[in-house]
Amino acid sequence: MKNLLAKYGLDPDAMPRHIAIIMDGNGRWARRRRLSRIEGHRHAVKAVRETVETCAELGLECLTLYAFSVENWSRPKREIDTLMRLLRRFIREETPNLMKNRIRFRAIGRRKPLPPEVIRDLRELERKTAHNDGLTVALAVNYGSRTEIADAAKRCAAKVRRGELSLRQINDETFGDYLYTRGLPDPDLLIRTSGEHRISNFLLWQASYAEFWVTPVLWPDFRRKHLIEAIKEYGRRERRFGGVG
Repeated sequence: MKNLLAKYGLDPDAMPRHIAIIMDGNGRWARRRRLSRIEGHRHAVKAVRETVETCAELGLECLTLYAFSVENWSRPKREIDTLMRLLRRFIREETPNLMKNRIRFRAIGRRKPLPPEVIRDLRELERKTAHNDGLTVALAVNYGSRTEIADAAKRCAAKVRRGELSLRQINDETFGDYLYTRGLPDPDLLIRTSGEHRISNFLLWQASYAEFWVTPVLWPDFRRKHLIEAIKEYGRRERRFGGVG
C-alpha cells in the first residue's frame, strides 16, 4: 500500500479515512455538448466507477456519494425514471466488481418514496456485500440532511417517550447513532464538482469539520487524477478542530 501511495505522491500519514462527494454538473456537461440531461447522467457512471475503484485501491475506509436528493423529485418525471433505471443498471453491472474488491455497499436516505424495485435492489446489494471488509461505499439516495436530522430527532423522542432513553444520555455521540450514517466515520474531505460553493443539504451534521475541496471539473469528466489532486490538497492542510495549531 505504501508503494502505491508513493506512486501517486500521497503521504500515508495524511490520508483521509472518509471522502464524501457532491457529484454535480451532469446537466451542464450535457448542455455544452448539445445533449439531453439524461446523456449527462449516463456518462457520469464512468466517473463513479473510477472513483470507487481508486478509493478502494488507496485503502480508504469510506466513500459517500450524493446520488439523489429529496429535492430532486421536482425534476421532470422522465429524468427521474431514467436516473432510477441507471441506478438499477449500475447495481446489476457493478456487483461483481464490488465483490471482487471486497467493497461493502450501503444506501443512506429515506427509502419509502423510492420505487419498490429500486428498494429491493439496494437491499439485495447490501446483503450480498455485508461481509466484505474493504472500502464502504455509501450511496445517498433520496437523501436530505435536514430530513435525516429530523428523523433522528423523532427516533430519539420516541425512545425517550418509551422510557428507553433519558434526556441525559443524548449528546453528540449518541445522537449520531440515530442518523442514516450510524457506524460510519465523519467525512474528512468533502469534494464538490462543477465549481459550485454550496453544501446542498448534504451531511450537515457529519461534515462539521470536513475539509472542503471544490473543482470546476464537471462530474462526468471527474477522473482519478482529480481525486488524487484533492487528497494531496487535503494532506497539506492543518486540521485543528477548533483548537490551536
